[in-house]
Amino acid sequence: MARLLHLTSAAWLVAMAVVPAAGAAEGSGEAPLEVADEAAIAELFAQPAPDTAASSGASGVKFDTAWILDIAAAAFTEPEPRQVGGHDPAANGFTLQQLELSLGGSIDPSFRFDGNLVFSLFGVEVEEAYATTTALTGGLQLRAGQFLTRFGRVNPTHPHAWSFVDQSLIIGKTFGSEGGRGLGMEASWLAPLPWYGLLTVSTQQAAGDCCSRSMAEAVSLDLSSPADLISTARLEQFTDLSDQLGLSVGLSAQSGANGTGFGNRSDIFGVDLYLRRRDPADQLRSATSVTVEAIARRRQLPGRLLEDAGLLAQVVQGWSPHWESGARFEAFTGVDQDPADPDWESARTRTTLQATYLPSHFSRLRLQGSYDTPGGDGPEIAALMLALELVGGDHGSHGY
Repeated sequence: MARLLHLTSAAWLVAMAVVPAAGAAEGSGEAPLEVADEAAIAELFAQPAPDTAASSGASGVKFDTAWILDIAAAAFTEPEPRQVGGHDPAANGFTLQQLELSLGGSIDPSFRFDGNLVFSLFGVEVEEAYATTTALTGGLQLRAGQFLTRFGRVNPTHPHAWSFVDQSLIIGKTFGSEGGRGLGMEASWLAPLPWYGLLTVSTQQAAGDCCSRSMAEAVSLDLSSPADLISTARLEQFTDLSDQLGLSVGLSAQSGANGTGFGNRSDIFGVDLYLRRRDPADQLRSATSVTVEAIARRRQLPGRLLEDAGLLAQVVQGWSPHWESGARFEAFTGVDQDPADPDWESARTRTTLQATYLPSHFSRLRLQGSYDTPGGDGPEIAALMLALELVGGDHGSHGY
């Protein structure tokens, strides 16, 4: 924990130097929603009005609910495409990526509840279920429950917020097929700065190979000490570079016991940048966004220290309310005799292109092609995917 706090302090100083206050709105403590991560900011710091029935003591609270359907058809040139995501199409033919029930609402003036239940052909899982405070002052907010870890930009997002059909390599290899998540608590602080600055610290239990892959051997239910918990810190800052351009810079760090031996730990470090350009005078509402995220990881094993790193770089161009296209490049190094990935010995790269048609706010049709060079002796893999998404109910719609 001391190491993590030291890293958090260093991250704060580095980010202060990287992100200038110049161009920020005078006296503003928040980023403009049209250029910042709108969904994350709105979700994190929304102060919803308390439900009338709950405040008056009446039984029952009205929740906003929505159903989100994601289905895809895919074709691969190899029978084992080595996909890393639990929602990814992973075989030739059709895939039910997920049927998600999203619900949330204000419980009373002090707390809000949010949950995401994911239905598959073989069962139901609680992806997220957490309480958020809504009445704390001084820019403070707390969360408790099951939630996606705020590490980097990509990990805290759900599939319907992705710009591509399948999960990023850096998330699947580092955190797991379902992304980094777990039971725990989180504290966040919106700093009173002339620009948007958010510091988040959380502690969660390891949840196995699906959701805390770098600490997969850690005991998640029978903790012997607080050192067995996974600690995560993130600092994100945003500033306006001009009336058309906004920049977000984030620094993340995570540390936890990996259970391979007494005192053995795994550490993950990340840096991410998000650049968005939108011309307010553009009647077609076109926009360009660039996301770059890099991860470095070190794991202590008996008599060994494993180190690897990965990169994600993507560009998404919105041409009109109905059309967008995107390109993504990913890479992750390999490690000899890695018990977690014995067949990933050399660098793996994947290049992906997508074209998306949005008939409305609540439907999306995406065509995607990729070329993958696995990190081992396996052959290259080409893939073609066609994905359909439908959103119904009280849920944030697609950008349109």
